[in-house]
Amino acid sequence: MSEQLLFLIVLAVVIIVFANTIASRVRVAGPLILVGIGVVISLIPAVPALAVAPELILVGVLPPLLFSAAVSAPAIEFRRDLSAIGGMSVLLVILSSLVLGLFFAWAVPGLGLPLGIALGAILSPTDAVATSIVRRLGVPRRVLTILEGESLLNDATALVTLRTAIAVTATSFSFVATLGAFVWAVLSAILIGALVGIVALRLRVWTHSPTANTALGFTVPYLAYLPTEAVGGSGLVAAVAAGVVCGQGALRWLSPDQRISDKLNWRTVEFILEGAVFLIMGLELYGIVQNNLAADEGLLRGALIAGAAFVILVLVRAAYVLPMLGLHNARVRGWVQRRIDGDSGNRRGPRSSQRLGRMRADIEYYDASPLTWKDSTVIVWAGMRGVVTLAAAQTLPRDTPERDLLVFVAFLVAAGSLLIQGLSLPLVTKLLRLPAGRAGGTSRDEVRMIGDDLRVTAEQAVARRAVLRADRTPFADELYRVPTSHFFSAPDETEGDDTPASLEFELAVVMLMRERLHVLARSGEFSTGAARHMLDELDAYEISLRLHLDGED
Repeated sequence: MSEQLLFLIVLAVVIIVFANTIASRVRVAGPLILVGIGVVISLIPAVPALAVAPELILVGVLPPLLFSAAVSAPAIEFRRDLSAIGGMSVLLVILSSLVLGLFFAWAVPGLGLPLGIALGAILSPTDAVATSIVRRLGVPRRVLTILEGESLLNDATALVTLRTAIAVTATSFSFVATLGAFVWAVLSAILIGALVGIVALRLRVWTHSPTANTALGFTVPYLAYLPTEAVGGSGLVAAVAAGVVCGQGALRWLSPDQRISDKLNWRTVEFILEGAVFLIMGLELYGIVQNNLAADEGLLRGALIAGAAFVILVLVRAAYVLPMLGLHNARVRGWVQRRIDGDSGNRRGPRSSQRLGRMRADIEYYDASPLTWKDSTVIVWAGMRGVVTLAAAQTLPRDTPERDLLVFVAFLVAAGSLLIQGLSLPLVTKLLRLPAGRAGGTSRDEVRMIGDDLRVTAEQAVARRAVLRADRTPFADELYRVPTSHFFSAPDETEGDDTPASLEFELAVVMLMRERLHVLARSGEFSTGAARHMLDELDAYEISLRLHLDGED
């Protein structure tokens, strides 16, 4: 059995790599191809029905996936659209759950409103993994930020609503208790997740072995998830909170080797786990259909209910998102402008100037990328469900009326959402003719501007003799007279001066450039993507210098 399991795991990895290779050639998102492959395999008579324990997805897969997404989350951009992200993560999920609950209570006799709301909560949250489909389309960066923020945070609302609705079937409903449970689930998750993130950063500073450091990093999502769930909080939100803290603290606390290693390792983990969940989703089709038929339920009834639920989800999302985002941009811009006018009249100081600078950068951001009706349309249509919906549906109590039908409906809504919306999104974005200049990704102009600023910072520091050793003592006089262009070339491209002292001087210059980059990143003047791109360049350059310095020693 162990050999068979090992073979299946290896085969799954090969399929994931193959599917993504094909996806890049046929211009179809890899997750969609993996779902299709899984469905085809599940229909082969020799392949037994697959039933994956929901805990494997909710506990084993989602914490590291959400942690990885949170580590690379654009914190400044999230802050700027936090009200929109929060509304879609909380209000939209609750609204969708209630509307769907009413529909399911009517469409499935004997189900009742509480269980109908429970199923509505299962179908309401967009899937963080499904946003990988949107990321490949090159949609405007601000659109992607809102979608990623929504998918990272709305699981807490959905799972708390699910737990509450199921509990109501056994007890009476209490609005105060429900509100308290939600607040506790979120606050406890944020506190525990942030604490775990801070402790993890400190421990990783003390752990100098790259291998041990990587192993410790892989435990962080679970160290945040498990204690939070034990106290009744949302473990997924805790994993997100830990990821945000680790991502923002990486520049200050981790070494270049650790940052680059983390980036490569988490990309690999994300690639495998994302592919696995979509493949599993397709593989579970046959088993779910068989269970539904064995319960004397026809496929047509489930398909009709799922189709109606999908339409309701899209309509409710459009009714909420279109007017909300239409007002959001003007509201936040006006709020920031009022803050600027109020602070401008107060006594100026360094902190006040920095705050005003960030607020002016916020206004420039809103002006440069306003949320138009085209952006809102993409956000509405890109709200796909995924494997979280299917895993959560399988947590319904065994004595739930027509449980197999409900699980089948959840699968159809999730798979249908991925296939219908995922396959049509490229056409939708093409018909909307979104400006190419606003596509998501790192702006070359921003990277060039940051690079120019860092070079000026380095040149000024050299001219002022502000480049110092770690013990704050100056370097030899001749090093300050070397042309600064020498210090920004690869060591192999220059001749003569690659002595240990020269390399140490260059490392000190890199440290100053990194400190300046930290200031630029916090100012909000440049996008998070551009700042991180330049950080990667500095890290790679520092690693190259240290390798040559070790060789000289």
